[in-house]
Amino acid sequence: MELREDTRTYTVRRITAYSGVKRGIDMMVSLLVLLLSAPVILIIYMILRKKEGTPCLLREERVGKDNRIFTMWSFRTTTVPSRVIRGFPPYAFANSWTEGVPDSFIRQADTGIRVTKIGAFLYKYKLDKLPQFMNILKGDMSLVGPQPEIPELADYYNVVQQKRLQIRPGMTGYAQANGLVTEEKHGRKIAYDLYYLRNYSFWFDIKIIWYSLFRRALN
Repeated sequence: MELREDTRTYTVRRITAYSGVKRGIDMMVSLLVLLLSAPVILIIYMILRKKEGTPCLLREERVGKDNRIFTMWSFRTTTVPSRVIRGFPPYAFANSWTEGVPDSFIRQADTGIRVTKIGAFLYKYKLDKLPQFMNILKGDMSLVGPQPEIPELADYYNVVQQKRLQIRPGMTGYAQANGLVTEEKHGRKIAYDLYYLRNYSFWFDIKIIWYSLFRRALN
């Protein structure tokens, strides 16, 4: 799933009727998953509480559709919550960030945390994201969309970068399916997200979900 389009062209296409269908699919799938996985969620919560202590759930502020702030839920997989926002503007980058987040910016993870043994298992099988189906059901997120952004970074978006906030962020997405995670140049992630906005459709979403679930097998 490579990005073949000229990424210098940032005209996002008009949102189509698929947006309503997409939201309907999100609601049905998230409700079904939550109902079927309720016993698994309860077991994971009890194991985390007994072995790792509280909090079992990680609550993180993220920016959603139309710049709306929401709380994203997931199972805690690390020893302590990450503090990735230190060093952001207006302190270290005040002058160089006046025209948006630089394409070369790489968001660094906190080196003071470590993934727990249980957390590694949850992350490997994507079980840490099960609580995010509640975010999808509520309308904060979608099954497929741009990676949820932290508010401290979105505050510095320029006009082009803000276009990725026209749709709900996703549990997975075109950038994530191509291996673009947190420690990646910001400009590349923006390019992939805007490509998705210009071309998203039911079958494109299915392809992204399939590739996200079975990416290791395809490599």
